[in-house]
Amino acid sequence: MNTTATTPSIAMQPVDSSQIHSIGHDAETGRLAIRFKNKAGEATSLYHYSNVTAEEFAAFSGAESIGSHFYKHIKPFSEKYPYAKVEAPAV
Repeated sequence: MNTTATTPSIAMQPVDSSQIHSIGHDAETGRLAIRFKNKAGEATSLYHYSNVTAEEFAAFSGAESIGSHFYKHIKPFSEKYPYAKVEAPAV
């Protein structure tokens, strides 16, 4: 699915995580944005996850470990939270 032309921009906030660079949420569309880090800690690909409520985003963004929360509560549930790569890292 090509989402680049129709995907709205979501404001991102940096987070303290070894695996996730920044996160954002659009409550109107229920879209969660996550920009990951590479092994060097640099920002890489941006993904959007659908069907994320404001309450779920609050739990995610307020988690003691953002990465652990993502890998336990969002990533394993791709049917509930379908995702798309929105932006690949610059080469």
